Amino acid sequence: MLGAIAGDIIGSVYETRPIKRTDFPLFHSECRFTDDTVLTVALADTLLTGDDWVDNLKQYAREYPNAGYGGTFIRWSRSNTREPYNSWGNGSAMRVSPVGFAFDSLEQVLAEAERSAAATHNHPEGIKGAQATAAVIYLARTGHSREAIRTYVADTFRYNLGTTLDEIRPGYRFDISCQGTVPPAILALLESENYEDAVRKAISLGGDSDTLACITGGMAQALYGGVPASIADRVWTYLNDGLADVVQEFCTEFNCF
Repeated sequence: MLGAIAGDIIGSVYETRPIKRTDFPLFHSECRFTDDTVLTVALADTLLTGDDWVDNLKQYAREYPNAGYGGTFIRWSRSNTREPYNSWGNGSAMRVSPVGFAFDSLEQVLAEAERSAAATHNHPEGIKGAQATAAVIYLARTGHSREAIRTYVADTFRYNLGTTLDEIRPGYRFDISCQGTVPPAILALLESENYEDAVRKAISLGGDSDTLACITGGMAQALYGGVPASIADRVWTYLNDGLADVVQEFCTEFNCF
């Protein structure tokens, strides 16, 4: 999950200033963690403690009210309802990386990814986006090849992974849907040479940059066996003690630094 958080922080500065290239400063003076990080940590906390998905999502959103959540999520988090709101947005995928690292079978990963998504994003596309992201992390960290990952995702979730980043980049625009975010994020992983290259490629699409990089970053950590120390060391400096403590405990428990 540290890879997802790193992607969020690196991509945060480009969310409202999209770029279409990979040669940009990796860390910018205006970088920060966003809702992607906060809710990723919320899910990690649930996996560590067994607390309820809904309770933790609401608690973390209220502790970090200015992290950049979507409007519907804000209203839900501040309400008394526990019912999901049928979202197909990419929020279910951006926060799911801990699930991909925490379980020992693909079946468990898929089941828990659905549960984590359905707390808010109970639309079929919202669930599918979370499951696909978590599944890629599981497959990557258990030694499956890129082509095996591509085939599994295409066959299971019917995402089109038969194109290239160069083909989609010119016309790609800001897209908050799972179906418009998760497949490009996976392509960035599949075309990458290392962790940093994967995150740069995701951001270069010019869309919802922090979320694209968050999703790709979690998967890239799994594929490449960790986050480079030069990046990880910087990431810790952006997290306060409350977030950092959960990340540290989760990464220690599930051996995913």
